[in-house]
Amino acid sequence: MTQQTTTAPDQTDAAPAAETTPGHLADRVAGVLAGAAVGDALGGATEGWTPEQIAQRHGGEVTGIVPPYYPDWRTARPIAPYHKGDGHVTDDTLMTHALVEVYAHRRGHLDAYAVAEDLVPLMIGEPRWVPELEQEALILQRVFLAEKWIVARLHYGHVDPREAGVGNIVNCGATMYMAPVGLVNAGDPAAAYREAIDVTGAHQVSYGREAAGVFAATVAAAVAPGADVASVMAAATSLAKDGTAAAIGAVTTAVTDLLARTPSPTTAQVRETIRDAVAPYDTVGPEYRKPAMDARLPSRTKAIEELPAALGFVLAHDGDTRAAVLGAVNYGRDADSIATMAGAICGGLNGLDSVPADWRRDVATASRIDLDAVADVMTAVVRDVLADDAEAARTRAAAATALLAD
Repeated sequence: MTQQTTTAPDQTDAAPAAETTPGHLADRVAGVLAGAAVGDALGGATEGWTPEQIAQRHGGEVTGIVPPYYPDWRTARPIAPYHKGDGHVTDDTLMTHALVEVYAHRRGHLDAYAVAEDLVPLMIGEPRWVPELEQEALILQRVFLAEKWIVARLHYGHVDPREAGVGNIVNCGATMYMAPVGLVNAGDPAAAYREAIDVTGAHQVSYGREAAGVFAATVAAAVAPGADVASVMAAATSLAKDGTAAAIGAVTTAVTDLLARTPSPTTAQVRETIRDAVAPYDTVGPEYRKPAMDARLPSRTKAIEELPAALGFVLAHDGDTRAAVLGAVNYGRDADSIATMAGAICGGLNGLDSVPADWRRDVATASRIDLDAVADVMTAVVRDVLADDAEAARTRAAAATALLAD
């Protein structure tokens, strides 16, 4: 395809616009959503385990879709009754696609009230195929308690949506489904951050809410024309606050130093470097299934582990979608959410073809989801919102010009 550039008329000295190719937006939207879904599905099989346990169970590092950790998944503990693995997406994707539905209904930017008025009814009123349960069920019946909180607070408690997240345990539950917020703010990380902070006020608090804002910002940065890993990392570091900023900074420094010392580090070296860097900010502690006594409490100095770790894998693998996702999958711990975030960011940077076609096909089949249809819906929404934003910006610019001329 020939590349097209846009130059402002009669402004020969103006900086040229970033280059795009035809279909860039649709390709990047599809890449984000497919990258997130396959990361979720592959990471679901390794969630909660250590790298050593993963390698022992699967005969080495995971390189694609694998079966559940326990063959008797219906009764096995500690993860019964969920069928994780075999290409099944988890609640990360269920919530992401539900948020896409909300955007498709509203055709505009969202806030905390949209969660109460549109997302909660989807969670409690519309059954859909839940792959991990292998049956039609409500989203509410699949999500964990920190996500059930949304329903308890908004539907039953009638709490102000902007404050409903207060009191919830602090985790990555709000961050994991914020990719659509980044997409409707494509190319504007600061706007994505603000919208995600508003939306997730209904769900999370403290560094759980902060990470949601930063993740949305990285997706917005990733799909921008001319984006690269450096611009994504710059968006994250410029917007992150408190412990989230410190954790991202620590991971960035550690990974950069590793690459400087060892141009081709092993996957184990990358994992260990990221874990060591994020550990001081992670409240869960060294044993993922045995959280520390002060785990998931609000704090100005702590961060969720998932977002800094995901950014670490994106940076370590220079945005390579397959490598970053597999790095997250073999990291263990909250592998599905880490891989969801890494896959979304890399898919945004590189487009749909960067997400292995066999992963996309097998995950869509196993989970009974139409990734292409979801991407088409989201692309149409993004086009509408961007057009409305552009018109609003022109109106605002005209008003500013008139006021300044007064």
